[in-house]
Amino acid sequence: MIKLNNVALPDGRREDIVLEPKAPGLFIFDQHLPARSEAELDASHLLKLPGLIDPHVHFRTPGQEYKENWESGSLAAIRGGYTTVFDMPNTHPSTITVERLAAKKALIASQLGEAQIPLRYQLFFGADKRHFNELARLAPKDVVGIKVFMGSSTGELLMDDDSSLHALFALAGHFNFLVAVHAEDEAMIAAQKALFTKCTSHHVHSQIRTPEVAARAVKKAIDLARLYQVRLYILHVSSIPELELIQAAKAEGLPVYAETCPHYLFLTTETYLHLQGRAQMNPALRDPKHQAALWKALNSGLIDTIGSDHAPHTLEEKAHTYDCCPSGVPGIETTLPLLYTACTEGRLSLSRLVQLTHTQPRQIFEVQELQDFVLIDTARKRHVVGADLATRVKWSPYEGMELTGWPIAVQFQI
Repeated sequence: MIKLNNVALPDGRREDIVLEPKAPGLFIFDQHLPARSEAELDASHLLKLPGLIDPHVHFRTPGQEYKENWESGSLAAIRGGYTTVFDMPNTHPSTITVERLAAKKALIASQLGEAQIPLRYQLFFGADKRHFNELARLAPKDVVGIKVFMGSSTGELLMDDDSSLHALFALAGHFNFLVAVHAEDEAMIAAQKALFTKCTSHHVHSQIRTPEVAARAVKKAIDLARLYQVRLYILHVSSIPELELIQAAKAEGLPVYAETCPHYLFLTTETYLHLQGRAQMNPALRDPKHQAALWKALNSGLIDTIGSDHAPHTLEEKAHTYDCCPSGVPGIETTLPLLYTACTEGRLSLSRLVQLTHTQPRQIFEVQELQDFVLIDTARKRHVVGADLATRVKWSPYEGMELTGWPIAVQFQI
């Protein structure tokens, strides 16, 4: 038994916590905690947070397990303080039929069993214009929502024509599915690409996938959600025009929710200079003015959640020139330290951190409240070292950054 005295809580109170090192569901990552069975420590430097919920991960199973699977991904999740994740459907093959959904769940169960980590998860179902009939075979409890790629990204799922989008939203409204959208306008992306056909530098990505590309798709998604009375979750919001549309939709009383990601909060277009392909993601990085607007929206309550959009690719893949470089970055292990460090700098309140990473994802996606918790060390600072991360790809776009608030233990309610 390890008794931790005077642990801080987000509301300013303090409590004593007892950890049983051999208890089921307890994972301790800090070698500074004593290994002996009886110990009592002053833990006033520790902070207890509810187990975090990441509504946006890509654990690459099935089909691309060389980048990540649920053994490495679950370890990365708990080392980042997450006890629940929602995984995306753009795998190989894509999760677009009831049979593939069942097969994916079986694979996940097997891999989590090998890892011996009781990570809680839900899955998004992929929208595909050739498989609309599959939605009638699903119950809302079978999946956390329907994922729609309005713009091309990793994988083969793309819904870029109006007739298919109308059909999907109509079905989602009828069967009461939440719709999560990757909101980028594919026609605008194609038109912009035509202007840069000879450019192989990664910085052009932000000139092709502009804020206007995202805003046009966001407007269309909001219009469809209004028409078909659908709960709409807008993924990885990155720019001012998107925020303005979301603010208007919320003022209208529409059930529209906004997610942003740590890379838009902590990286900008200037990052291409040293990261090159490792800074490429969809939507693209923005200028600092958009980042400032995101922080304002984060603190005002306009943004509802933060998803890591943990989307690992190997360093070899990310070293390709722009025309061959896949989009996406790993991030589930660094999101909490990034956000807690921002709290120490006065950029975010601790209460908002909890709302964005636990309370509001739980409410939006109707996740049962459990007593999972994470302990973070608020005193010790660590540099981000990709080679030390649990993710299979072993790199981070935040390499070298000094952060605090790293998790030292996670307890699942078993």
